[in-house]
Amino acid sequence: MSDAAALIAAATRAGFTIATAESCTGGMVAAALTDPPGASTAFVWGVVTYSNAAKRSLLDVTQDALDAHGAVSEPVAAQMARGARDRSGADLAVAITGIAGPGGSAVKPEGMVCFGVARASGVRTETVQFGARGRDAVRRAARDHALRLLADAVPPGP
Repeated sequence: MSDAAALIAAATRAGFTIATAESCTGGMVAAALTDPPGASTAFVWGVVTYSNAAKRSLLDVTQDALDAHGAVSEPVAAQMARGARDRSGADLAVAITGIAGPGGSAVKPEGMVCFGVARASGVRTETVQFGARGRDAVRRAARDHALRLLADAVPPGP
């Protein structure tokens, strides 16, 4: 796992606050971020929006985006990240939506996970194919990837 303690320390030095919006990881990123002592200096808010209804009501994900792209998509990850940042007041938010397995389809296979990172300057998205390595392994890999995305997005502090 990416070093959550180092991430919290870097965010604290930079004066940055962090929020999370998770679906397939079920709060694993928030749990990692709150493990280090002093996490409350940087981590402000996390939400698990497993259902589409929760994505809509808690993160302002639009029904149009869900209908057009599905919950596991970069447009929805972007809206989740933006919603988490806007609703929490954090400087930085990460969102995760994916197919941990078992299952999936030819278009959206098991192990496909979409990420969004929202900052004041905008939202960046990406999709990672972790492969059909099993539910637990996909969820752990997605958690670790989200922590790396956050670490990369925190500016250097003073």
